[in-house]
Amino acid sequence: MALSKAYTEAYGKLGEFFGKLRDGQAPERFTHQLLKDMGFKSNKHRAYIPLLKALGFLTPDGKTTSIYNDYRDHSKSKQIMGQALKEAYADIFLIKEKPTASDYSAIEGKFKSYHNVSDNVALNMRRTFYSLLALADLSGKRKKVQKQPEIQKEISPDSQNDPTDIVVPNGGPSLNYNIQIHLPPTKDIEVYNAIFKSLKEHLF
Repeated sequence: MALSKAYTEAYGKLGEFFGKLRDGQAPERFTHQLLKDMGFKSNKHRAYIPLLKALGFLTPDGKTTSIYNDYRDHSKSKQIMGQALKEAYADIFLIKEKPTASDYSAIEGKFKSYHNVSDNVALNMRRTFYSLLALADLSGKRKKVQKQPEIQKEISPDSQNDPTDIVVPNGGPSLNYNIQIHLPPTKDIEVYNAIFKSLKEHLF
């Protein structure tokens, strides 16, 4: 599972910060200078960038992701934040599916024990989490990654040239290839039998 250790002491400004992310254009790379240009000039605000990376809004090298871009859609920004929280703080949601103020102590204790941090750091981790939670809608379901179907090899029974079809199930595209056999001229039926026997062993 997962439990992000990213936190900020400037958690009170997270609502304003994410509001500016939603309303502005997505940069190619999110930098500390951009953070300052947005009006977040305190050293405490610098922790917003590691937090964005933990939530999947940025790649490890600071490039914006599809999650960042999806969040900019006002109609689904809360759902996107909810999905991001469920990924970054998966262990928290094992304690409570929809955390409330009554869960402060349990969640703070989880941060403290999981990351082996001080009471003050655990407190700020919990406050950061709840500040983000206020921006989220947890009702959406997590997207599951679908595995690609296995490729099945089949031999077309009605082909004249012994084609071997690789068929992708569920109505997907199929790849067909033909193997053409040039039989030698001979009156010895055993030669043909040997050839077809070999084909059967290697293709079927």
